[in-house]
Amino acid sequence: GGGGGGGGGLGPPVPSSSVSTAPAALDARDGELPRVYSLNADSASAHNTERSGGPSLGAAPIALERQYINGANFDSASGAPPPQRLVVVANRLPVSAYKDRGGGWQFEVSAGGLVSALMGVHNFRATWIGWPGVYVEEGPDRDALTDALGREGYIPVYLDEKIVDLHYNGFCNSVLWALFHYVPLNIETKLSETRTLQFQWAAHQEANRKFAEAVFAIYQEGDVVWVQDYHLMLLPAMLKKQHPKMKVGWFLHTPFPSSEIYRTLPVREEVLRAVLKADLIGFHTYDYARHFVSAGTRILGLEGTPEGVEDNGSLTRVAAFPIGIDPERFAAALEEDSVRASIAQLLNKYQGRKVMLGVDRLDMIKGIPQKLLAFEKFLEENPAWRDKVLLVQIAVPSRTDVPEYQRLRSMVHEIVGRINGRYGTLTENPIHHLDRQLSFHELCALYAVTDVALVTSLRDGMNLVSYEYVACQSDNAGVLVLSEFAGAAQSLGAGAILVNPWNITDMAAAIEDALTMSEQERRERHRQNYMHITIHTSQTWADTFISELNDTHVEAELRTRHIPPLLDVEEVVHDYQTARRKLLVFGYNATLTTGVEAQQRQPKRQFEHLMSMARVNPQTYNSIKGLTDDPNTVVVIFSGSGKGQLEETFGHLKVWLAAENGIFMRPPPTLDDPRPEWVPLVDVKKKEWMEAVALVFDYFRERTPRSFVEAREASIVWNYKSADIEFGRLQARDLLQHLWTGPISNAPVDIVQGSKSVEVRPVGISKGVAMQSILAAMVEADGPPAIDFDFVLVVGHFLTRDENIFTYFEGMKVLEGKAGMAAALSVMGSSAVSLPALALPPSGPSLQRLMDAADIATLAGGGPSGGAGSG
Repeated sequence: GGGGGGGGGLGPPVPSSSVSTAPAALDARDGELPRVYSLNADSASAHNTERSGGPSLGAAPIALERQYINGANFDSASGAPPPQRLVVVANRLPVSAYKDRGGGWQFEVSAGGLVSALMGVHNFRATWIGWPGVYVEEGPDRDALTDALGREGYIPVYLDEKIVDLHYNGFCNSVLWALFHYVPLNIETKLSETRTLQFQWAAHQEANRKFAEAVFAIYQEGDVVWVQDYHLMLLPAMLKKQHPKMKVGWFLHTPFPSSEIYRTLPVREEVLRAVLKADLIGFHTYDYARHFVSAGTRILGLEGTPEGVEDNGSLTRVAAFPIGIDPERFAAALEEDSVRASIAQLLNKYQGRKVMLGVDRLDMIKGIPQKLLAFEKFLEENPAWRDKVLLVQIAVPSRTDVPEYQRLRSMVHEIVGRINGRYGTLTENPIHHLDRQLSFHELCALYAVTDVALVTSLRDGMNLVSYEYVACQSDNAGVLVLSEFAGAAQSLGAGAILVNPWNITDMAAAIEDALTMSEQERRERHRQNYMHITIHTSQTWADTFISELNDTHVEAELRTRHIPPLLDVEEVVHDYQTARRKLLVFGYNATLTTGVEAQQRQPKRQFEHLMSMARVNPQTYNSIKGLTDDPNTVVVIFSGSGKGQLEETFGHLKVWLAAENGIFMRPPPTLDDPRPEWVPLVDVKKKEWMEAVALVFDYFRERTPRSFVEAREASIVWNYKSADIEFGRLQARDLLQHLWTGPISNAPVDIVQGSKSVEVRPVGISKGVAMQSILAAMVEADGPPAIDFDFVLVVGHFLTRDENIFTYFEGMKVLEGKAGMAAALSVMGSSAVSLPALALPPSGPSLQRLMDAADIATLAGGGPSGGAGSG
């Protein structure tokens, strides 16, 4: 169907001349039910407000729709710059294609909420990308359809029948939609079912790739790309990979479940990481946004902030944008003669009885059985109301070929029959149940005469039936009984009676409260709700999201300006080749080695195993060995780890080593001293504090699952990167309180807080101080010329701990008359003023390429040193 904003119900061809201008009537979901359509100018379709991402607003004549959607409503003759182009990417196009009797392609505009919402955004030229809803073989027929759609501003994405079945019916509806509505995944009892999920996932990836190709084909710099719904969660990553500066927003029109539910998805990390590449992520309610941020922190271990989710300095904004309807259309419909006549007829028919109304798609999440049971309990406990109240239940059939839905329909019919049989009479029944949709005018009239509306969804993205009911109640001021599990509860909760649909007793009491409520209270509640729906309209929703996306992208660009530009490797190699004496300073973990993050899928991996995986690549090792063979190249390697690992890896190379972030230093081996001793840069004998700190760390290690303690010779670290991120932060705060008030209150130590660790080490230790000591040791051993460097390269991976070593070199006067380079975070010259900082591209091969090039130049005698060596 039109999931994710592709429009509303699409299906059997209807001539454009008979397309209704009326809003659609029901909160039905296409894709999960037989699609229903506008059949003539007086009917409107039941459609999906949640999946289509908008209110139940009907189809407009295609010329009018095109005027708004494709930005034809601006004056090009005025000389004003054309409006910004908006590329809306949805699973379905907002039109359905069909052939007329002459064999030509014709289109029916869908009764979709997203279509009508974007009609109100006049300062954009919208281009739609989506599946046209039909499969056409390659050839003249498909070309004709593509041309016809292109003239209307629509870009089709053609999917074959197998991809549609596996991607849309399979992965999207059976997996994602079910999970997002808290329906557990099916238990896989056969290996074939596991393979089916793999096929569905592969088809889902392929479908998203096809949508990405369609976007790339028309994308222009400055376009805003708005991706709709769960069908295209992989698309933001694909778009950003090819165009990093593209403005990409993504909006979910369903609930987003709690992280404990979402984590059952087999491909949870892949989906989350893909959608987090968007600049702005939107949800209907704050709860859904909060669940998404929690999933990012708990499953991916990322940083959750009030603005969104942060990943290594890159921020994805996450916010709530509640959708709405167009209340003016409902108000206008109530003024029509046909609707007034229907209202009068219904008032006459229901005279003397209170009318209660339920309008739902026949689906497990809509809570129809719970609603009926609550009404039955109310009748049982209040005999006086049995002939004074009537429940009209509209249940639009959905997915009639699915056994679960057939059983639900039978259950509903059984409950209705039991209640009518028990409390009905020869002339009146307490429940009028209809298994069909109503026309728009019929529904507006029914809304207008209803005294109490019952919305009892067990889980709903928004549910705009409640909005439509409020829009039609300006005269009657009826009462809205609303499920707290519907997204609308956060918007209309002030004026509605909120209920838990699983609590039948509570709902029965709410029905009684609604029927007996005073007119003053009814009108005050209605006033609050009506004020909300008139302010938060569908047009406001679309305009706000797009405006926020533009602002978010500007903020991201401002943050990017503070990020050092990428290092020009060729320039560094050239400077290296022409330099006389070179100093190379490297970090060890995640700089010379591959950074190994905590594996969420393998929680039993502890620190020892993780560190065993972080080994220096042999190619990198050989490059360092070749560099050290040049007598005019000095290599220094820093590590936060202990002495043993550095000694094991680089012990016999002519490099300076600094362990435990600079607490220990070891000069390179020489002929006279082939195994030099490690020199402590602070007094490490006085470590009375370590035993007390270790007791505190062990205490928290035992109480924080998957955390660990790394005890070094002169420092100690508690690491919780594998633990639950939120619990780990709480424990870290508690641990700091214990340390500050206990074992280190008077000890000469510093506490260093990492992103997911707490380290205690002797006071006054930093990599900058250690670098100063190493340079002093060079002067002591070989005299001042030993540090007469005209080329300095410093590379590290953890800004917080490496910043002081960058600062130490930044702006330093190195050599008169020669502009040397300190790449990775500073550029130095004879003027002692640093140029803009630089950064290596975020990949290991860039560093390896730089080292290889410098190594080859050294071995070839390309530099002034003329050094040679092997390795």
